[in-house]
Amino acid sequence: MTSGKRVVVFDYGFGNVRSAERALARAGADVEITRDYDKAMNADGLLVPGVGAFAACMKGLIEARGDWIVGRRLSGGRPVMGICVGMQILFARGIEHGVETEGLDEWPGTVEPLKAETVPHMGWNTVAAPADSELFKGLGADERYYFVHSYAVHDWSLEVANPVMRAPKVAWTTHGEPFVAAVENGALWATQFHPEKSGDAGAQLLTNWIGTL
Repeated sequence: MTSGKRVVVFDYGFGNVRSAERALARAGADVEITRDYDKAMNADGLLVPGVGAFAACMKGLIEARGDWIVGRRLSGGRPVMGICVGMQILFARGIEHGVETEGLDEWPGTVEPLKAETVPHMGWNTVAAPADSELFKGLGADERYYFVHSYAVHDWSLEVANPVMRAPKVAWTTHGEPFVAAVENGALWATQFHPEKSGDAGAQLLTNWIGTL
């Protein structure tokens, strides 16, 4: 049974779109994989996956007009969710192998190499989420999520002074040192881990997102 919510998995050449499609369908969404502008703009939710290098993902996204679509959706308060590198490109910049690439700059911050004994960070890890998180609603602190990445954002600097606006909710994970694992910021949500590969916990998380659309 579906929720009736239409979700587009944005197909710009970078991301496990089939895995995302199956996980979203399991969570109750009507899902379509496409880069069609009108469908991406008009869906209830837009999911932006991402695997590989920051610079390559940004190049592919721009070529598919995804940067424009994300910006237009968010300016109208329409939900967008990024996964893995699809989360990283929402930040101001990424640095890989000494090369700096501009991101979408929806959030300040720099994606930098993980400082840990073992890189990439590959496997299951817990997430410390805010108590009032909508994304992690119904999920315990001992739940584990699947990560595979070598870069992350280690500092969160966006503060909201306007009392009318909700402050972003930021979740953290530690691998070598703490890094941003997920963000809920108005219409823009994102996870560094892969909910589509995170079993029942990931399915619940996607269900939570779809429930807000």
